[in-house]
Amino acid sequence: MSAVAEITATPVAPSWTQKLAELDRSQKIKLALGIALLVVVALAGTFMTRQADWKVLYANLSDKDGGAVVAQLAQMNVPYKYSEGGGAIMVPSDRVHDLRLRLASQGLPKGSVTGFELMEGNRFGVTQFQERLNFQRGLEGELTRSIQAVAAIQSARVHLALPNQNGFFREQLKPSASVLVTLYPGRILDRAQLAGIVHLVASSVPDLNPAAVSVIDDNGKLLSATPEAAGAGGDVQQLQYVQQIEQLYSKRIIDILEPVVGRQNVKAQVTAEVDFSQTESTSELHKPNQTPDTAAVRSQQVVESGGGSAATPPTGVPGATSNQPAAQANAPINGAAPTLSAGAAGTGSGTPSKKESVTNYEVDKTVKVVKGGTGAVKRLSAAVVVNYQSGPEEKGKPVNKPLTPEQLEQMTALVRDTIGFSKERGDSVNLMNTPFMAMATDNTPVPLWKQPEMLELAKSFAWPVGMVLFGLIVLMGMVRPAVKAMNAPKVEPVVPAVAGTQLDAIESETPNRPDLLPAPVADNSPVPPTKEQLRLEDARQLAKQNPIAVANIIKTWVNGEAPA
Repeated sequence: MSAVAEITATPVAPSWTQKLAELDRSQKIKLALGIALLVVVALAGTFMTRQADWKVLYANLSDKDGGAVVAQLAQMNVPYKYSEGGGAIMVPSDRVHDLRLRLASQGLPKGSVTGFELMEGNRFGVTQFQERLNFQRGLEGELTRSIQAVAAIQSARVHLALPNQNGFFREQLKPSASVLVTLYPGRILDRAQLAGIVHLVASSVPDLNPAAVSVIDDNGKLLSATPEAAGAGGDVQQLQYVQQIEQLYSKRIIDILEPVVGRQNVKAQVTAEVDFSQTESTSELHKPNQTPDTAAVRSQQVVESGGGSAATPPTGVPGATSNQPAAQANAPINGAAPTLSAGAAGTGSGTPSKKESVTNYEVDKTVKVVKGGTGAVKRLSAAVVVNYQSGPEEKGKPVNKPLTPEQLEQMTALVRDTIGFSKERGDSVNLMNTPFMAMATDNTPVPLWKQPEMLELAKSFAWPVGMVLFGLIVLMGMVRPAVKAMNAPKVEPVVPAVAGTQLDAIESETPNRPDLLPAPVADNSPVPPTKEQLRLEDARQLAKQNPIAVANIIKTWVNGEAPA
């Protein structure tokens, strides 16, 4: 009788190195690749969370100033980068203000506007020419700062031409100025702003005439036109003026008709012809002759000549008597005329007196100069369309009906009075009554996932969520199966003992033969499996689940070693 012993292997907990060694080559590659991808995802997430928020330090710097700023940033060990196109230098947002102050203390960028602070650092021995030049540069810098304060202006430059005043010149040269402005994209300067800039510069420089100030933009276009060039033709300001007039009249028509026909039931367009030409006329008027009492005397000349005797030499005996003046004539009231004395002899008879008068009067003249203003409306044309009015419902549907001729005439009169209709000017008004086409409006609400806010939110979360999902895929698809295979429990199969080994069973004289096949049964009733069949099935399952352990057992059998 032979003896057969059953030996049960005692499970031993293997180490991680042993578990890793028991994996096959494909599982090892998957595990290593999965761990590497997880490390990459973790590093990328850490880098994204710690990435600095960049802000603009300086923009639109010249090459020289940009190079100086970059060199100083590199010397201070400050990280920096350029924006797209190199138009701006960007640094971490938490260091923008600190860096600006530190660079400003070093005079960077040098292209910044400098005003009258130039006069604070005058050195000893400065010539008069240098002093005048520093004053001019400081004045230009102060004007540049003031002009840059306008909202629409991005940057500006001011050039002043200040001639040297000399008292020996009879006619002194007048100063002039030029202003170059760079506007923000999409903005313009209106006429009032241009006039303000011109008067700002003219008021800051002594003896500077506003007509001597020129303002141009970065495209080389002259913005400040002289009075002579202002009336030379149409410009943008004139077009804007015409549009404002047309919009004003259109709004007036809509405001007067909407209460009558209802909102959105009237459309109006007005076309205005505006005369921007400047005319000047001079007339000289002369009034008819006026009376001497009302006329103004320019000059007057009066000439008078009286009668007298011609001078005759004295006659008679020389002496005191002949030299005596003639005695005063005493004519009696009644009687003959007295006789002349000897001294009065020789006087002639008297002649009549003469008087001439010349008077010159001022010629009446009136000089009248009339200068026509620009922007006068020459003609207005108004076109008005009025929708049909809704009437009573018929068969459950509203009916639109046209306006009556009386209503159309009343509305036409309202439009004429609103725009100030003038027949002499050639104005025209055309009012039309027609049904409006119903505009199909899509009131479908926008889905939540199509709204711009949600799209921006999704873009901001796309990168971190994608990284997390990628990490989960790597973890569940590559790392987890390898770790599960390493931690799978090992069950040693029950194997028969080999001859010559130590047995823990009692040998019997008659060996027990394994019943591999069940005994035949007379009927067709199911036969339960034997113990040997169950053990054989367990061995098969063990070989499928853990082929490495079964291979080790067979290897031990072949080598003749005792199982552990």
